Amino acid sequence: MVKVKICGLTRIEDALEAARAGADYIGLVFAPSKRQVSLERATSISFAVHRLAKPPLITGVFVGMESRDVNRISALSRLDYVQLSGNESWEYCADIERPLIKAVYISAETDMSEMQNQIKAGYEKLARAPLILLDTHVPGNFGGTGKSFDWIRAKDLVRDYPVIIAGGLDPDNVASLIQLVHPWGVDVSTGVESNGLKDVLKIKRFLISVKMAGGGKIVT
Repeated sequence: MVKVKICGLTRIEDALEAARAGADYIGLVFAPSKRQVSLERATSISFAVHRLAKPPLITGVFVGMESRDVNRISALSRLDYVQLSGNESWEYCADIERPLIKAVYISAETDMSEMQNQIKAGYEKLARAPLILLDTHVPGNFGGTGKSFDWIRAKDLVRDYPVIIAGGLDPDNVASLIQLVHPWGVDVSTGVESNGLKDVLKIKRFLISVKMAGGGKIVT
């Protein structure tokens, strides 16, 4: 069953709706972004979600922050996962105390063999295997751009590692991605927004599309 991460949540009500709709992960962005949340807001969302009978796993998204600060924020806001979306080294990753999602970026010029070699090297360095989030390379940005890449290029990586596909997904195209590539998981932010805010109906449509394509249980 394909896992679903709804990222860039900024309001408690949206996080709860995403959880009730069947999201496996929800993402809170601590990096500079239009979706950035304060520690206070993130903690409020986290505590509200954790009170649910079956809460999704809460992921904090960080870019370029000192590892000790990532660990401190993760503990205070009760994160289940840390997502590193910058250029952090594998040595840096080893300092993170929470389970890890490591973002890597793909463009038309990316050497996929070299990317696989780098990920393999990372797996050999880390005591706990990370999830890999594959997103579209956009110069000057670290995710959340709503831009997609050529999904077929990810097939070998998906075969060898637990890969979450991000970038340009929405309720209308996510089923095609799943049928083509069969990723471990999918990640969406811009694709379930209207006027810059999370749209509950789009979140529910996205979850239904994923569950239908991936054979999971549909929550209504």
